[in-house]
Amino acid sequence: MGRTGTLCNCFIASFRTPLSICRRKKPLIPWRKLNLMATSMDPSDTKTYQQNVLVMRHGDRLDNFDPTWEKTADRPWDPPLIQNGLHRAFGTGREFRTRLPFPIHRVFVSPFLRCIQTASEVVAALCSVDDDPNAKSSNDVVAIDPSRVKVSIEYGLCEMLNKTAIRIDVAPKDGIFRVDVPQLEALLPSGTVDPTVEPVYKELPQWEETVRDARSRYERIIKALADKYPSQNLLLVTHGEGVGVSVSAFKEDTNVIEVDCCAYSELTRQVSLKNESFSAGNFEVLTESGQTGVTYIAE
Repeated sequence: MGRTGTLCNCFIASFRTPLSICRRKKPLIPWRKLNLMATSMDPSDTKTYQQNVLVMRHGDRLDNFDPTWEKTADRPWDPPLIQNGLHRAFGTGREFRTRLPFPIHRVFVSPFLRCIQTASEVVAALCSVDDDPNAKSSNDVVAIDPSRVKVSIEYGLCEMLNKTAIRIDVAPKDGIFRVDVPQLEALLPSGTVDPTVEPVYKELPQWEETVRDARSRYERIIKALADKYPSQNLLLVTHGEGVGVSVSAFKEDTNVIEVDCCAYSELTRQVSLKNESFSAGNFEVLTESGQTGVTYIAE
């Protein structure tokens, strides 16, 4: 088992999400209200896509390197990235841009600061007009094309809100984790935020959600966002537990034992669209263990 009960390490190793959890709870937005509905279709006159979804963990957080930071922080439960964390996130974005055989159309990000900063670096790398091989962070990007990628904050991708992930002595005393969405959106590259997108989850989960409920939430939000944009490739910037679930929930009999900072998984599925309806196959996990910072074993 990985370390638990501390603010510095919120990933719980060796788990497999029970299927019964996923059936027991419904998404906060009913499936009928998503943009496109899953239906059976006549195979004629349909368009077939291969939808790709990347699920990425944030970069290196400050409190892992400076344990005194939280003593004077206004929000000790919400640390920023260190400089190397910013660089690693930007480098991962450049890796997406140069190595992926498909474009990323949309980025959805947890409202925690470390995830916002990670997404900002990745999006800057994806949208950079002049791809300077010597660039180390968004500060080195001269200009971006914001039409390449659109970004939205999604509450459903947030950290597990329990003592397993956030120590009780740094959590808000009233149990309310306040986020200022306009302030967070201002940290993202100019012009990339899509103001028309409504989040699937309208608010953060309640403090002291169970680990099982959090894992179920991560699985539901991956499916919900993919179904909401079935013809687009997505990047979801979240936390270690969310990345772990993205593998264990879609790869049978798998235990995830480690998720590094900026690690990511790659999921793919076939989607068929006709008019305003779609049908989709099951997600396949393409990521090999240890290949992109996610380590797992067969159960």
